[in-house]
Amino acid sequence: MENSEEISEKYLRKLHFITTFAWLHKGCEKVIETILLTLVLAKVKGYKLKPLFKSWAVYPVIGFQLIYLLLQVTVFMNNYTFIKYTGIFKTLYLCSFLFLIIKYKRYVSAFIGSLFIFLGSACNNIAISANADKMPVFPTLSYVTGYADSVKFVKADNLHILGSSSTKLKFLTDIIDTGYCIMSIGDIFIRVFIVIVIFSTIKHINKRENAEI
Repeated sequence: MENSEEISEKYLRKLHFITTFAWLHKGCEKVIETILLTLVLAKVKGYKLKPLFKSWAVYPVIGFQLIYLLLQVTVFMNNYTFIKYTGIFKTLYLCSFLFLIIKYKRYVSAFIGSLFIFLGSACNNIAISANADKMPVFPTLSYVTGYADSVKFVKADNLHILGSSSTKLKFLTDIIDTGYCIMSIGDIFIRVFIVIVIFSTIKHINKRENAEI
């Protein structure tokens, strides 16, 4: 039988996994899916994808995805030294889209996408402010898939907390659990920026190629 101290330690490790690594999974892994879904949407709409990958401007975005995968490997090897740099990584990742925006002059699309980033960030900030400067997390499917205990944690997160019945504005907190990522409605809004920029770029490139024929 495990004593209460051992059980408490395991529980904290599960919570730490969900919280400390939350941005890397939400911000990158779901971005990968967002990009793939955008490519599928463009294909369904009849646009060619090959021209996009002929452009150097898309490769900074792809490069950051590859870097993320390498960082993820280090985490599963119990190496957390890079976690303190996630803020810098997030900023650089968002900046990588500037190459597409500037090269193909997708300024209107970027502006519209930025409005969704603002809306998503506002939703997250409202939830955090309403809950004593913490973002409550409500893991469900993650416990079943093992997402909550697939790695051992050595660092705590100062932002996220486990949600409870006392949580305020629950609908704005991290309640969307896919089994390996727990997101908020605000996170979904933020990802609309990626959809708009990439889809707009693909559409623009296709129209330009058709005009040259």
